[in-house]
Amino acid sequence: MIRWLSIFILMFCSAAYGGPPTHLKVYISADMEGVGGVSSEKDQSKPGSADYEKFRRLMTEEINAAISGAYDAGATEVLVSDSHWAGDNVDPEMLDPRAGMVRGFPRPLGMMQGIDASFDAIVFIGYHASEDVEGAILAHLEDADKIAGVKLNGVAVPEAGFNAAIAGDLNVPVVFLSGDKAAADEAMRLLGPIDTVVVKTGSGSYSGMMLHPEKVRRMIREGVKRGVERRRQLKPYRVAHPVRLEIAFKDTFYAEIASYFRHVERPTPHSIVYTANDMADASRFFNAIGYLDEK
Repeated sequence: MIRWLSIFILMFCSAAYGGPPTHLKVYISADMEGVGGVSSEKDQSKPGSADYEKFRRLMTEEINAAISGAYDAGATEVLVSDSHWAGDNVDPEMLDPRAGMVRGFPRPLGMMQGIDASFDAIVFIGYHASEDVEGAILAHLEDADKIAGVKLNGVAVPEAGFNAAIAGDLNVPVVFLSGDKAAADEAMRLLGPIDTVVVKTGSGSYSGMMLHPEKVRRMIREGVKRGVERRRQLKPYRVAHPVRLEIAFKDTFYAEIASYFRHVERPTPHSIVYTANDMADASRFFNAIGYLDEK
């Protein structure tokens, strides 16, 4: 009797204090410009370009490394958001079958479609820095031909920051980011001490020192495992509500057209301001603006 009582107490303590989770969901948002080896849009990351199929495969393999890292950390469910270009880059047959996938655009939450409060950790794979960050490779914000900058409540944010704020509204922390050094440094300044893997270091807008893909995949797997295990030590990135979303355009044409919407201000010829109820509202507006017709 005493033996069985001891076993019960041990099982209870294990479940209550640090035992393996019964439910651990990890969300992976994946871009391509920050994938190891990528240095050119024209030849590598643009669908239909000469080496796109190769780098599409490398993107998928980096995502698979992240999926493995998440499961190494005890994940019970993983959802991948294919978030580069038209959202149809990941090879579905190559993707780790343990993961689900969000595919295609447009979608109201953009690069974070499918996220909800049931998730425990966010992972960013293949991310890049903002356009005005020194030493960044292929740096931009969403539609590189239109968008010059984005601010949330007066704070300039990269794509990682905007997407982290969507997750923050749901109390889900970002735990990991892979990309070039500029992207990793920018993310840590904004989001705090998340785990990062630097897959390349820029020497110009379209050049840099690259790591071998096998090494990159090993580092990503280890880094994601570490990040997911540290999830309770990391704070979600939250912005106060209502959210003041400011978008700066490269061409005044887009600011002019966007200003026709209700509740949109145009403080300068190149910029607009939209006051959103929350980040889901901000994301819907931002993604709608991204589909303004070319002039």
